[in-house]
Amino acid sequence: MMILKNFVVFEGGDGSGTSTQLGLLQNRFNFPVSDLPPLYATWEPTDGPIGQLLRSALKGDIPLQRETLATLFAADRNEHVYAPKGIWERSKQGELVISDRYVLSSLVYQGIDCGEALPRRLNDRFPLPELLFFFDIEGERALTRMEERTVKDIYEYLDFQIQVRERYRSLLPGYAQEGVQVEIIDASQSPEAVAEEIWRVLKNLPIVRGA
Repeated sequence: MMILKNFVVFEGGDGSGTSTQLGLLQNRFNFPVSDLPPLYATWEPTDGPIGQLLRSALKGDIPLQRETLATLFAADRNEHVYAPKGIWERSKQGELVISDRYVLSSLVYQGIDCGEALPRRLNDRFPLPELLFFFDIEGERALTRMEERTVKDIYEYLDFQIQVRERYRSLLPGYAQEGVQVEIIDASQSPEAVAEEIWRVLKNLPIVRGA
């Protein structure tokens, strides 16, 4: 499977802090005196029409079959990657693209929900990231962080999050074998400590180092 240069992915269970870290990186790259390359920070589900439908389904507002969810995630991802100004085009044009969730999320979440075969078939045409950060945190700790959320999604309960962590950890070696640089981050640390761990790795990417 092809590795897409200049493309980085944050992965982890709910409450692991991926969105927080993406926001901190945006602040670093947008600093007025920064000599860093252009950063395109993005996420899945996207803000597009399919992504908005998915967000409603994840909140439980729209009841959908598990196989339908898996198919919609792949459709949203296809637009995310291949639409004009999407991940593929921006990475090829020299932007650093960092996505909060990508294919591995589908292989984990939908793999638990409806079995391994369908998510793999739906996602086998998407390129792999150059670098993948896995935010590792115990399910109990993650759920404590989510207690203050006013709206929780259909996957935010302990038994499922325990399975999520186990499945992530079982799939990561396969990514490394495909040539993806895999970095496991202790996401139970403070946001500042996690951010420094991420930066120690990210600053050595060719696109960042050569900026």
